[in-house]
Amino acid sequence: MEVYRCLSLTLSYDGNQSSNHEIDLYDVAKALMGFQRSLALTTHLVLHNEIITQAPALKEAFILASPPIEGSWKIPAKVMVPVSMLYALNFVPSSSPVGHLVRSAYDYVVNETLGFHVDYDQSLGQQYEDLKQTDSKLPVLEQHRLDSLAEKCEIAIKEMHRPIKGRETALSANIKAWSFSEAIQVLGPELNVDTYNSIGLTDTDTRKHIIVGKISSYNSNTFKGRIYELEEKRPISFELLNDAKTQNAINLITNSLVVNARREVEEGSNGVIYCRAYKETSKTGTLKNLTIIEVSNREFPGHGAFEL
Repeated sequence: MEVYRCLSLTLSYDGNQSSNHEIDLYDVAKALMGFQRSLALTTHLVLHNEIITQAPALKEAFILASPPIEGSWKIPAKVMVPVSMLYALNFVPSSSPVGHLVRSAYDYVVNETLGFHVDYDQSLGQQYEDLKQTDSKLPVLEQHRLDSLAEKCEIAIKEMHRPIKGRETALSANIKAWSFSEAIQVLGPELNVDTYNSIGLTDTDTRKHIIVGKISSYNSNTFKGRIYELEEKRPISFELLNDAKTQNAINLITNSLVVNARREVEEGSNGVIYCRAYKETSKTGTLKNLTIIEVSNREFPGHGAFEL
């Protein structure tokens, strides 16, 4: 029989009808789906350094729920990781840091999604530095990977607010976690109307930034796509402004997409394009979207900077 180590969590709601041990069934069902999805995507990234798009694609781990704790709307959950996998990663199960890494990564994702900055270097960064001193086979996650994960979890975390913003049978919610003999830790801020309203908020920089990257996807009908930005080291969503919808710009974008899709360097072309664009960032400064106003196959003057 397989033996597992677990990270224990609770999602609890308070206020309004939830204080009287009642909550809207549809809203809480949607909230639990968001809770499970965000946990599954986070766990899979920590274990495999891969961002999945469907929660059932979670591998080498699974997530269990227990009945709500009597007298409250507190839902217990456990992220279960097989001991055999911990051995494969060169960990002693009794002192495995995997649960702590999943907890820290989930805390990062929840905070960043809701507009609260987390110092990566002082949290996950330090944990991975410690792992480098061992023979661990666990992949090291760089900050840009967690930022991409936060983007994928945005809708799921928004759904966790459903009892608060749906039929309003709750006023707030909290997430707590612990693993092995560690103390209980509150993850992220309290979920409430303010955190719900902060999801998806962006600031637009009116300066023209110079962007360098390769096209990873493009829709010719909507003039939208994603560009793998070389400085950010991750794909960023973009949209072409009307003035940028020229035949030359579209040719450069589609050619970059073809070269990037082939994953090979063609003679005289590596798929890199240069863009002038406006940046949209989250409240914590994470680049979320680009509005492209010009495209070129050559560097613009002032490459690496921005223009007023």
